[in-house]
Amino acid sequence: MSLWLLPVSLLLVGPVLWMAGHRAAPGRRRLVLGAGGATALAVATVGAVAATLASSTATYPVGAGLVLQVAAGPIAGPVAVLVAAIATVVAMYAARHEGQHVDGDEDGAGLARLVGLLVAFAGAMLLVVLADDLLSLTVGWELVGALSWALIGHDWRDADAPGAAAHAYNATRFGGLGLVLAAGAAFAATGSLGYDALGGVDGVALHVMVAGVLLAAVSKSALVPFSPWLFSAMAGPTSVSALLHSSTMVAAGAYALIRLQPVLDTAPWFGPVAIGIGLVTALAGGVVGLLQGHAKKLLAASTSAQYGLMVVAVGAGAPQVAVLHLVAHAVFKAQLFLSAGVAITAVGSHDLARMRLRGVLPWTARLTLVATLALAAVPPLGAAFTKEQVLAAGTHAAAWVGLLVAVAGGLSAAYATRFQLLAFGGARPDRPSPRPLVRRPARVELAALAVLAAGSVTLGLLWVPAVHESVVTALGATLPEARPWELPASLGLVATGGYVVWSLDRRGRLGHVPAAASQQAVADWFALPRLVRVAVVAPTLRLATALATVDDRFVDAGVEAAAGLGERLSRLASGAGELTIDGMVRGVARAGTVLADTSVRVGERGVEQTVDGVAWLAGRAGQDVRRTQTGLVHQQYVVIAVGMVVVLATAILGR
Repeated sequence: MSLWLLPVSLLLVGPVLWMAGHRAAPGRRRLVLGAGGATALAVATVGAVAATLASSTATYPVGAGLVLQVAAGPIAGPVAVLVAAIATVVAMYAARHEGQHVDGDEDGAGLARLVGLLVAFAGAMLLVVLADDLLSLTVGWELVGALSWALIGHDWRDADAPGAAAHAYNATRFGGLGLVLAAGAAFAATGSLGYDALGGVDGVALHVMVAGVLLAAVSKSALVPFSPWLFSAMAGPTSVSALLHSSTMVAAGAYALIRLQPVLDTAPWFGPVAIGIGLVTALAGGVVGLLQGHAKKLLAASTSAQYGLMVVAVGAGAPQVAVLHLVAHAVFKAQLFLSAGVAITAVGSHDLARMRLRGVLPWTARLTLVATLALAAVPPLGAAFTKEQVLAAGTHAAAWVGLLVAVAGGLSAAYATRFQLLAFGGARPDRPSPRPLVRRPARVELAALAVLAAGSVTLGLLWVPAVHESVVTALGATLPEARPWELPASLGLVATGGYVVWSLDRRGRLGHVPAAASQQAVADWFALPRLVRVAVVAPTLRLATALATVDDRFVDAGVEAAAGLGERLSRLASGAGELTIDGMVRGVARAGTVLADTSVRVGERGVEQTVDGVAWLAGRAGQDVRRTQTGLVHQQYVVIAVGMVVVLATAILGR
């Protein structure tokens, strides 16, 4: 089986599933979409496992010396399995959870479109993961961006959804231009876009390529300064957020850095810059998560923070640690978003202060607690192991880097505890009462949460030395050696973060919405969206307005003046033409008429006179000939003799 079938089949199955779900009977639509989407993605998961075990590769020449390449290598293969597996669970959840209105009506057409796009979205991400050249990576990158726009703007009847989708798309699309620039620099330097040829890029081309890839990755993974677009992406359905944040679009940027780290690290500035961006994002995301009262936005801030930690590991020279944390994060983050969707649907609000659903949704609360502990990096869950490895990698780069990673881990524990208490904690008499339940989760939704929770627990096996050593060996690397102080310091900060939030809740001081305007600005990414509007958007709009004015007053004025001059010259030429050309034509016509009349008169007279003369001569000749016919023989002899003389004279003279 060609490796191309993995991404391409899902890209084709998505539209087919969309049409099939749209035409299915309302009573069977959810079953058709859930079974069809989950089956296609489950088959892709099995195919990804087989391709990984076989280390499959495939190529496709497109001409002009360009060849598309895919490979299920030590890093790409496991991540491909992760993408397909997470998408399988999310598709099952989406088919049951989404498209249900409060009044009981179903948006059948919207649900079919949503599930179909989710399947195709997973296919596009598989192309990004399996790509073994910059051209294939760019194609997958653009497909992921376009499909994310459609998924985020799924609820197009909501006035805010199209604008939010455009914001997310434009922010990531701008960064994506860096990938195109990187591909151009690599091709100019080596004549190839294959990953295996990138080691030959050097000089200016190397710095251009590394900067382009870094720009694209930072924008896609919502790192500072691109983080605010993740809040706009929350306009999409919960299942979209779960897939987008866990193993697809937002993961694409960090994955690209992981996959290309050996080449990127040849630029001496890459490591420090990546570490700086990662640390700023991890710390800023932690603070934002502590102040957010919107359930999905809190999780979105945590997404940026966790991908910041992965980029720190990449910058510190440990891409294998980053990929392990990517896998652990995908599992618990998908579950957290699905749990948030259950809570939001149950109370009909995104407001965390209106939830506290432990008493009414006990199973959802228990299952969510597993994912929350994973986000907080509490042992023995697998996410705790991978976070400690990020700490070790950071300390290997510099002690202060490791210390800041530990602080970011403490913030993670704090906002994870806050989410659990506000969304699924017990009701408090001093807080607003939870809203009446609008809808309870179905068994399929709980099953999706249970599968992902089991995944987080299973990843706890990474704490076993034999297991993590075999995993890291399969990745083709070794883990960084931890310092003795790292684990105690890290766990101490985790415990501190969780305890502070828990104690605030016990005293009724766990705010859900910042009271002060300054706190609200911090909760909105430190007023970064406002800064972008003032420093980038507004000047750009003013420049566009100024250019439009210049265009109207000068460019268009010049064009209009030229057109007016041409019109006037045309009128002048038209008048001159009437005076000259038309006059000449009329004169020629009159002369022709006169000549014709003259020729008619002359012709009639000449012809008549000629005919009359010929007739007269013929008559006279006839009369003369008749005179010779007297009947006398001697006269006839005279005529004959004269004729012979004439003939002889003619013959003699003719010589």
